[in-house]
Amino acid sequence: MQKNSSIAYVLYHTEGCHLCDIAQALIEQTAIDYQHIDICENESLAERYGMNIPVFVQGKRELFWPFDAEQLQEFLGD
Repeated sequence: MQKNSSIAYVLYHTEGCHLCDIAQALIEQTAIDYQHIDICENESLAERYGMNIPVFVQGKRELFWPFDAEQLQEFLGD
């Protein structure tokens, strides 16, 4: 079952980032639809997030690493 399918979620990450892999695994446990975007492919995203990745975003709301499953659920509104 997909939750919050009408809300666009994005995980900003970069290749080879082990923290990003951990964040992605946490997000995948929630069964929500999201996209992941590599900040290295976009100069403005790289400038904005840089060393702060992974960052999970919904609209103007941002959840910066480190976050755990409980914080993620709070962010999702569960």
